[in-house]
Amino acid sequence: MNHQYIINNFPLQCGAILSEANIVYKIYGELNSDRSNVILYPTSYGAQHSDIDWLIQPDSILDPSQYFIIIPNMFGNGLSSSPSNNQDCGLAEQRFWFTHLDNVRAQKQLLQKVFGIEKLALVYGWSMGAQQAYHWGVLYPDRVERIAALCGTAKTTDHNKIFLQSLRTALTADPNWNGTKFESIPDRGFQTFARIYASWAASQAYYREGIYYQLGYDSLDDYLLRGWEANYRKRDPHNLLAMIDTWLHCDVSNNPTYQGDYEQALKSIEAKTIVMSSTTDLYFTPEDCQAEADLIPNAEYLPIPSIWGHRAGNPYQNPEDELFIKQAVEELLTKE
Repeated sequence: MNHQYIINNFPLQCGAILSEANIVYKIYGELNSDRSNVILYPTSYGAQHSDIDWLIQPDSILDPSQYFIIIPNMFGNGLSSSPSNNQDCGLAEQRFWFTHLDNVRAQKQLLQKVFGIEKLALVYGWSMGAQQAYHWGVLYPDRVERIAALCGTAKTTDHNKIFLQSLRTALTADPNWNGTKFESIPDRGFQTFARIYASWAASQAYYREGIYYQLGYDSLDDYLLRGWEANYRKRDPHNLLAMIDTWLHCDVSNNPTYQGDYEQALKSIEAKTIVMSSTTDLYFTPEDCQAEADLIPNAEYLPIPSIWGHRAGNPYQNPEDELFIKQAVEELLTKE
């Protein structure tokens, strides 16, 4: 069962105000009496909670028999407040965007007001979920005991921005984009968008070894069409643009507390942290992830040895990487 939490007149970092900011979330497991068993699991790009909750089971990475796990859908993903469901979300106005500061401030209010939760045992996140995990650790260092940041950085690198701009350009180059919105389904845009994404999300070795055949696809074209394009066509293209803009603006120091001091922001994290890049991630590179881990006082850099590229951090249909992550998270959760 999905739940929702509404915040009236919620000010966004960009200056806009949402008359009703809606967070849709789902909970798993039971909250214990002292509220000490809470895991927050934010969503990733393009994903809704049902896309990422496969790993919440007793024999997988997050165990709902021991922990109370909350997945808050981030703004822009089509469930929580997004261009597709909230007229206040003026995507065409280039000055409008959601930031992770907005996401985390709203999540904090949800946890406090609905559940009385003041401290998190763990923030677990992959990709844009890792970005939110870092924001939690930076903005509320005394409220986060542990962080597991998988295949994501606390600040979007210039190289990563080029990737994101290529996705944005691919969608908006479609003839159905009128400069402010899509007048109908951007078929050409979706086709180009999905192929750009597929080329970055897995490594060259992944394609060289033909892993997609093992997953039941008949050919590379079949994989690109059914494994990538079909999934993104499930999403409103305006929402895809909104989430790109959130990713583009990711910077844990872009807030009144740190005022652009990125290194100081990371040094402020008190949580016991594991930074898990994939050794073959093409846009959250091992070098970028390790550089951030080196700035966090209680961080361990633990790369995932995998040819699955970025997708190693969300190892659906990938039991080897799932086990590696599961063991690392179990060890992190035992640390006092």
